[in-house]
Formats: sequence, structure tokens, C-alpha cells
Amino acid sequence: MTEAIYMVDSYLKEFDSVVEKTDGTHITLKRSAFYPSSGGQPNDLGKLIKGNEVYAVINVFKDGNEIVHEVEKEGLNVGDKIHGIIDWERRHKLMRMHTAAHLFSAVIHKETGALIAGNQLNIELSRIDFNLEKFEKNRFYEYCKEANALILEKLPVKSHFIENMEKDEKLPTLLLKSLPENLERIRVVEIEGKDIQADGGTHVGNTEEIGEIELTKVENKGRNNRRIYYRLKP
Repeated sequence: MTEAIYMVDSYLKEFDSVVEKTDGTHITLKRSAFYPSSGGQPNDLGKLIKGNEVYAVINVFKDGNEIVHEVEKEGLNVGDKIHGIIDWERRHKLMRMHTAAHLFSAVIHKETGALIAGNQLNIELSRIDFNLEKFEKNRFYEYCKEANALILEKLPVKSHFIENMEKDEKLPTLLLKSLPENLERIRVVEIEGKDIQADGGTHVGNTEEIGEIELTKVENKGRNNRRIYYRLKP
């Protein structure tokens, strides 16, 4: 099982680890700060360094409890000590996008009761789908203004872990997931006073870092599915 250190510190840009498994260009480490594609958030990119050799990380994904790093060339072996470096510009943009998604969704849920039906984050443009019976397109632009006002309040964004047995009592407002019973620990991300969700992604530490949300498109996908597209200004 790979220790996912991004779950504890989203701001960690570099780390040291040991190769535990190799399969050609697919590398499993003892511990990793690389985020694997999951929950609508794309994977991190970056590099693994062994001595003078640099291995570009071109994909990261989960295989059970392991985080697999796909590198551009072979050469790493079990037991090798490596230094990992995250592509920070990409990571931070996705952190901003992810926290923006939580905040924007919280506003929409508060105003309409809508739950998230799907999402896909990206560097330049992200989307969120909502299960919402009544479709009032112009109202979404009002919700965006409300979310941007909350960003300016500089709200802290924190995460912590709780035991699975506590989930029903402590997490009544989860919007995204029905949690499986076999989870031993649940990671919770909270935007102070505005949103709390079970979440395994990377986030900024304060809403101020998000910048400004720009709503670019609102679509009626039918069958109570409403889709929004948004991007971020610095």
C-alpha cells in the first residue's frame, strides 16, 4: 500500500521515497506526493530522480491501494532511492479548481438543494453536473457572484481524518458520495462554515487562493441534469 502523502500536505512539492515495485515503465513507490487520477481530478505530472538520471512522470493512477507512476523510460529498479518533484504550476491550478468546485457547489446546494451528479476538473476549464429539477439558467450567474463573494472572505480550508463509524453523526451534509461501509478512515475537507465533504483530492488552504470564478456556460442536459462550465481568473 502506497502512503499517499498528498492527503496530508497538498503543498508538498518534493519528497524522497523508495521503489517498491516495477513493471517496465510503471513504478510503485513506498510513499508518494503524486496525485493519481480520481474523482474527476486529473493526475499530477513531474519527475522522479535517481542520481543523475531523470524519469519524467507522464501519468499517475491507482491500482487497488497502490499509486502507480508511469515514467517515460525504463531504468528504475526495486530498492532504488528516488527524489520526486511535482509539477507545481499544474498541481496548484488543480488545487484552486477543486476548492472552487466545492465552494460553487455548496452555494448551489444551499440555494436549490441540488446534488452533484458528476464533474471533471481541468487546468483551463472545468465542469460540474447537478441533479436539479427546475432549470433557471440566469440564476447560476447569481450563484457564481455569491461564490466569489465568499472567496473574498478568505475562508480557511482544512482536512482531517475520522473513523468510518463516526460518519453518520459527523458528516450529515456530505454532498458528493455515499460512503462504503468497509472504509476504515475517511478524509474530510471543510471550507470553514460553508462546506464539508468526504474527499481525497488536493485543495488550497484558503479560499483567497482560488482567485475569481468565471462561469462560462450553463447547459440543460435533460432529465434534471444541469451542467456548468467555469474557469478561474488569477
